[in-house]
Amino acid sequence: MFAQQVSQSTEMYLKAMVELSGREAVGISRLAERLNVTPVSANEMVKRMDDQGLVKHTPYKGVTLTEKGSEVACNVLRRQRLWECFLYEHLKIEWARLYELACSLEHATAPEVTEALAVFLGDPKTCPRGNPIPAADGSFTPLNGILLSEAAVGETVRVLAVNAAATDVLTYLQERGVLPGSELTVVEAAPLQGPLTLRVNPAEESGAVQKEIALGLSLAEFVIVQSTQITEE
Repeated sequence: MFAQQVSQSTEMYLKAMVELSGREAVGISRLAERLNVTPVSANEMVKRMDDQGLVKHTPYKGVTLTEKGSEVACNVLRRQRLWECFLYEHLKIEWARLYELACSLEHATAPEVTEALAVFLGDPKTCPRGNPIPAADGSFTPLNGILLSEAAVGETVRVLAVNAAATDVLTYLQERGVLPGSELTVVEAAPLQGPLTLRVNPAEESGAVQKEIALGLSLAEFVIVQSTQITEE
């Protein structure tokens, strides 16, 4: 299968493209930031992947996956997110560390192991961070939500997924209760791209009290949410 013929670094780039923007165009600067590399390094890798037929780079518009690149990316995402489920459900690994640890396993997982893992887990559709797990054929249904940074002041939303990759960012969100399934109310949006003030609304049965937190817009862009009015219809 083609997915087995590319390097680990290429797999990481392709996976990052799906994580950042699904199958839409993504800018090289955003790709570099996601992977913690320089824009120059990202540009060089994009050129190589373009030559391999994995992506198409259109100057000033961004980079998009080809059919071949999408196949590889979804294959990697499937492996990684299945491992996240296993680590969380069966090894009780801390939520914030799942992405990092699953990344170390995904590249060494043979196709037959991936599918055996899916069967063992009961063919889950989402990972513990709330993101969709591609099917064996690469298909998946994108989340029907918006970025938390786009939510209106006064709106109450439910967190669908967290799309961050860095462990320190995931830990920061975890400590503040910004997790899949939690409800947040946007209390205030500071001007000039300032932080959001959010009220975290815990489940009634948890016995926890409401609390307010401040979250910068760059962090809010990692959180995918849906209005509670939509989900309750």
